[in-house]
This record gives sequence, structure tokens and C-alpha cells, in this order.
Amino acid sequence: MAEKRDFYEVLGLSKNATKDEIRSAYRKLAKQYHPDINKSPDAPKKFEEVQEAYDVLSDDNKRAQYDRFGMAAFSQGSSTGGAGNPFQNGGFGGFSSEGFGGMDFGDIFSSFFGGGNTRSRSRSSGPRKGNDRLLRVQISFMDAILGRKIDLNVDVDRTCSHCHGTGAESPNAYQTCPDCGGSGRVIRRQQTLFGTFQSESVCPRCQGLGKIIKEKCHECGGSGYHHEKTKLTVTIPAGITSGRQLRIAGYGERGINGGANGDLYVEVIVRDDPTFERDGNDIHIKVSLGMAECALGTELSVKTVYGTESVTVPPGTQPGAILKLKGKGVKDSAGRVGDEYVHLSIEIPKRLTERQKQLLQEFIAEGKSSGWGPFKKVKK
Repeated sequence: MAEKRDFYEVLGLSKNATKDEIRSAYRKLAKQYHPDINKSPDAPKKFEEVQEAYDVLSDDNKRAQYDRFGMAAFSQGSSTGGAGNPFQNGGFGGFSSEGFGGMDFGDIFSSFFGGGNTRSRSRSSGPRKGNDRLLRVQISFMDAILGRKIDLNVDVDRTCSHCHGTGAESPNAYQTCPDCGGSGRVIRRQQTLFGTFQSESVCPRCQGLGKIIKEKCHECGGSGYHHEKTKLTVTIPAGITSGRQLRIAGYGERGINGGANGDLYVEVIVRDDPTFERDGNDIHIKVSLGMAECALGTELSVKTVYGTESVTVPPGTQPGAILKLKGKGVKDSAGRVGDEYVHLSIEIPKRLTERQKQLLQEFIAEGKSSGWGPFKKVKK
């Protein structure tokens, strides 16, 4: 038999935990691992483990014995000396409700989930909306700026128009489920070292309806839906940002028990652009100029996301200067408009003709003689 974990470890508590801390930890873990909520294969075992730990640590006498003797207190016929062993003679048999202040487990479950067994059953047997789906699409930088329409090929399940999602040929084409007797719930009992552990869950045969189909719908074969492949046109709004999701109602997973389909969320991923860089609604672009152009000034043709614009570079423009094109940034769906910023850098030629070298040498000589600008600093 596998060795049991320490009860304090099960609840994630220290040995000096208060009653309130024990109760809070139990409620959190019981909700996490309850078989009606958690469908993983090991959930019932973990739920039972949490239940055992709480049954001991919430009772002062049992907790004292456990703190003193540990797991040895569970051994039948073990001698602890002194006070009697409260774990012997069926002390845990069936997990009595005494450890919960007289409240049965159904009431505890109700306090966790705000509905009790009655609401849980109605949710299981009634129509429920299907899960949402997520689809990611990539678009170019310019498509994100200007907007466009894209076509998506999607699969969707549509409710059968004849049976309205029930899968039955007619409203009378049912019979009582033999597994749950019409209750929609099944009770499972598991024999453990400490007694019988009992849990209740949705009937897997009828899925909580309490009835099964005896005559299937002739149009959908009892599935309650038709599988369709369809082309969906999605409008990408101008100015969209990467990671934004567009909701398309009714194109998610099919509903349960005749419920509506979930929704499809299209997540837009915007590819980078080699020329433009976006920052919010502003656009940034890098442009290289010759040193003579920066010194003398020039007219420059600059790309924007809407075309080409003429920009005046004033004489004496320094490296790293930034020119602003107002209103040439992104126009988003809310009506906000950004600007474009032109970042200037100086491109130094790697090869010069003899004539160019001569002119530059004359420029340097004249600068030195006049003490102009940087030459003045060098002279000092």
C-alpha cells in the first residue's frame, strides 16, 4: 500500500495552522479537485486525500492524536498508551459529518459553488452554450495600418433544424436512462481504509438528461448537429494592433443539449515592416543623409504609410535630428491620429575622389584659420 502524505502537506499548511486556515485551505482544494468540476483521472483520489486530511485536522481530538502519533494512529489495534486512540474502531468510517458541524457534504458543496445539487443538475440537463474557439491569423504591417477584409475557411457545427439539437426524432422518442433511473446523476462508492467514500456526478450515459434517445433523428442521425465547412469574411479594422482579438459570434464549438454555439475569436498577429516602426499610433522611420546635405539643407522625399511626403531639412541639421510629420501616423478606429517621426543620420562616404579629398582639405584649412566651430575647440 502506498504511503500516505502528511495531512498538513496535503492541505499546504504548517503544523501551527489555525482552524480558519485549515477550513480555508480545505474549501479551496475541495473545490479544485471535486470530481464534478475537475475531470482529470486523479481528481477523485486527490479529493479523497483532501477530505481525509480535513476530517482529522478540523477535529481537535483527532488532530492532537495525529500530531502525537502520526500515521501510526490509523493502525488497527496499535497501542498508543495513555489516552485511547480515536482513529480505531471505525473512527473514519464513511467520513461522518460530525467534523463539519452537522452539515452534510451536499450542503458543503452548495456553499462552494453557490447552487447546491439542484442547480448543478439543472445546469447539467439544460441547454448550455458551447466553448469559444481561438484562431490566429497573420497580416502585413500595411494591412494593419490601412485595414482590409480576409477570408477564413472554418468548420462549424450547426444545430439540426429538425430535432433542434436534441438528436431525437420527436419529443416522445425518449426512454428513462437505465443507469441513473432518470435522475441524471450517478453515485459512486469506493471502499477505502477508513470506510466507504461516496461521490455523485453527472450520469455519463445520458449526460445528465435522465433520459436516452430510443429513436434517433433521421436528419442528423442522433448527433443533434450538422458539420459544415464555410468561408467566413472578416473585416480587419484600420489601425489594429498586434494581439487584438476580433469576436465572431456563433462560430465557436457547438452547444450542449441544444444550447447555442460558442464564439470564434480571431487573434490578429501583425508582421514587422523593414521600413516603418510603430509605437502606439506614431510611426518612426530612419533616413540617412550626406554630410553636405545636412550642412547646406535640402528637400527630402520621405515614405509614409499613406504615400510619399516632401520634407525640408534645414541647413546645419545635426546627426540624430528628428523631423515630425504631423498627422501622418496611424488612424485608428476610435478616430485618433498619430504622427510620423523621421530620424536623420549622417552617412560618411568610405571612398572619395581626388577632387573630393581636395575640397575637404580646403574646408578643413579654412575652418582652422577662421577658428570656426569644432576647429576652434581643437585649437584650444
